[in-house]
Amino acid sequence: MQNIPSVDLRDFLSDDPTRKQKFVNEIGSAFEDIGFVALKGHFLKDQLVSELYSEIRNFFALPIETKRGYEIPGIGGQRGYVSFGTEHAKGRKEGDLKEFWHFGQYVSQDSKYASEYPENVEVTELPRFNAVGKEAYQMLEKTGVYVLRALAIHLGLDEFYFDNFAKEGNSILRPIHYPPITSEPENAIRAAAHGDINLITLLMGAQGKGLQVQTHEGEWIDAIAEPDELVINVGDMLSRHTNNKLKSTIHQVVNPPRELWGTSRYSIPFFMHPVSDTPLNCLENCIDADNSKQFEDITAGAYLYERLVDLGLIKK
Repeated sequence: MQNIPSVDLRDFLSDDPTRKQKFVNEIGSAFEDIGFVALKGHFLKDQLVSELYSEIRNFFALPIETKRGYEIPGIGGQRGYVSFGTEHAKGRKEGDLKEFWHFGQYVSQDSKYASEYPENVEVTELPRFNAVGKEAYQMLEKTGVYVLRALAIHLGLDEFYFDNFAKEGNSILRPIHYPPITSEPENAIRAAAHGDINLITLLMGAQGKGLQVQTHEGEWIDAIAEPDELVINVGDMLSRHTNNKLKSTIHQVVNPPRELWGTSRYSIPFFMHPVSDTPLNCLENCIDADNSKQFEDITAGAYLYERLVDLGLIKK
């Protein structure tokens, strides 16, 4: 039994206005309530998903010295490898029990953002790794654009309001490896309670227990998707922009029962960011007498920098 609502993107993509509005209503209501949905009908084919998991397992199985050769200093972990225990949740000093990789945006040399985005890092040991990662990145980005279009309609905006912000956005595809736990962790879990930074997150690999969502009553519930579903949640940027009409929900990845400590967990979130000069100012139609403006004006780029400092990925 799923604890988060399930929606089907094929309703939104259909030529039937009633089905399209049904999707808008369902995802809008879910994002105002718990901030999470499980989504069917996305653009990731089963073969691509299988190949991506194969490639990332092969990468994380490489010797640690090889992986650390792909850890790039000075870019806040925005591309390439980030080693075990480097990242921590805001307000915590214990590093999360994970290692991960970052694929970033693919732009042409004449793009205004070409000088802003670090180059993607090529893994020479695995000839298909980067090509598979790029294809998955682009299919998740395509899925995210349609989700944002549905949310724009729900918010009373033009359907294509978010398109220019999302195009060439500073999005990140993050394959994560939570290695086997070999000794009793001291105050550390696989991913401590946190809210995501971005507009929306599209998550692969939430088929088993581990990911938990905190309800508004403070209860932790399991967020489990079907094998053909992505878990999608609201990030803090979208919450700010909508003056908290759409809820960025606190979530965590807990350690498994002791009998499963010897197993790895893999998950692959796609953090959908807008371009850095996007204003995250609260939308006027999300401010009224009952819901006064809750956040100061800020750009997406400035907000991202603040949060990367909080996470320990950028040292001031």
